Order: sequence, then structure tokens, then C-alpha cells
Amino acid sequence: MIWVIGDVDGKKYKEPFSKGIMSRSLNVADLGTERAHKIASDIEDELIKNNISEISSLDLADVVLTHLEKIDSDIAKKYKNWRSLRTSKKPLIILIGGASGVGTSSMAFELANRLRLKNLISTDMIREVMRKIISKDLSPVIHKSSFDAYESIRTPSIRIDQVVEGFVSHVDVVNVGIEAIIERSVKEGISTIIEGVHIVPGFIREDLMENNNIIIFTLTVDDEESHKQRFYSRCRQPWVKRSLERYMDNFSTIRKTQKFLVEQAKIHDAPIINNEEINETIDIMVNNILERFGGINDVEQES
Repeated sequence: MIWVIGDVDGKKYKEPFSKGIMSRSLNVADLGTERAHKIASDIEDELIKNNISEISSLDLADVVLTHLEKIDSDIAKKYKNWRSLRTSKKPLIILIGGASGVGTSSMAFELANRLRLKNLISTDMIREVMRKIISKDLSPVIHKSSFDAYESIRTPSIRIDQVVEGFVSHVDVVNVGIEAIIERSVKEGISTIIEGVHIVPGFIREDLMENNNIIIFTLTVDDEESHKQRFYSRCRQPWVKRSLERYMDNFSTIRKTQKFLVEQAKIHDAPIINNEEINETIDIMVNNILERFGGINDVEQES
């Protein structure tokens, strides 16, 4: 058996080498499950051939990197950047926004699995907590959905679209909770994914977004018919309590919120991803994150 020696807060530990764990790590570099498992097996064979029964986690990472460089330099770079992400002193905070029905929840779950992150928070849950704290009389907007919040605006503005104004008011309230979670994640060093319609580029405080370990994505579904089909698929699930009719009645306002989100993302230079195909979307996000953390690692080494 091969033992991998690790270090947590100065305390040594060891665990058996696992091809399964290694193949999941390799899969971050978009190798595919079968190929990742084959490479993990080859590395295990290499360690056995060299009579290695114990190896530090850092030395093992070097062995993997050397092996990957012989296969594909691009894959090796992705793996190196993933190692930078895993060993960075800074937590990774990923914000995924998008209008109702574009798939922010599904993408956040898949991304968390790919990057092996445990903390996943929905802005809908933040909103529900705030509803318990803030009465309907005090803030009627928070007690509506993002796409029909305009109905509760007491004095509608004539300067901007009423639907957009309601959405902005709704986001402003929930944003207080989003910023609090980001601050806590940074303070505690906890990597976190926050997803939901309330993640809007330009709304989160600039001093928070200046941290290069905080990454924001805006998802869209450009084709209207495809967007509609997402609601049919979602509401068909037996455990979903949401009404398809309500979404369809408000579909035009949902599309307006998407347009506003895209405009904000363009203004603030946030990545916009047309979420038509799950694997492609995840690959784009992972590549963006790995490239960002590769840069962070270079800065940390220079300093």
C-alpha cells in the first residue's frame, strides 16, 4: 500500500493513495472520467515500480504534474492551476447569477462537484431568511418574486422600466445578505459558491469585488423557446411546488430581468455564458477559474 503524507495546521496525517480521489482531481482539468482513471492508475504503477510506499502530498502533486507534462502541456497547466486553487491561502468565492430558469442552481451544484467545494448557498434561501426578519409592511418588495417585485413598488419611477425598477429594489434588499456571506467567507477563509437571480454585477460593494479570488458569472439562455422549456422541465418534477402557469404569465418580465443582467455584466466586464449545454458551461467556468487562480499563484510567489 502507498501512503500519502499530508499536513494540516502543522499536524501530520497520512491516508492511503486512492485512484478514485486522484481521478476526480485530474478530472478538473477536463480529462474525462475514463482517461483520468487511466492516468491515476499509471501514476500508481509508477510509484510501485519505484518502490515508493510513502510520499508527501506535495511530492505526489509534482509527480502528477511531471506525468501530465509528458502527455499534454495544456492539461498540465490546468492541473497546476487547480493545485494553486487548492493550496491558496485565499478562499475561492464564486458568484453565479442569472434570470429565473436559466439554471444557476444546477450549474452551481455541478461546479461544486467538479471543484470539490462544499459550501453552496442560494440567494433564494437568503431571501427567505430576510422575509422572516423584515415584515411585509416594512419591505413589500422582498415578499414578492424577483420578476414581479414591481407590483409592490409604492411610487413607481418614470425614469426607468417599472419591471427593472422592481427587480433592482428586490436585489438591493437581498444584496445585504449576499455581502454579509461574502465578508464572512473571506474572514473565515471558506470557499463558497453563491448562486441566484440576485447576483448582479455592479451591485456588490467594489471593495469586495476588488479581491481577485472573488469571481462572478452571469448565465443566460438566449433562445426564448429554450428558456421556456427549462420551466416545463423544472415544474414537471414531482418535488417542485412552483407553478408553471405563474412562470409563463411572467415570462416576458423574466426576459426583461435577463436583459438587465446582461447589460450589467457588459458594463462591469463580467463573463456572460449562454447556458445551452451543461458540460460546456461548466468547462467555461472551470477554465476561467483555473486561469484566474494561476495568476493569483504567480502574484503570491512574486510577493
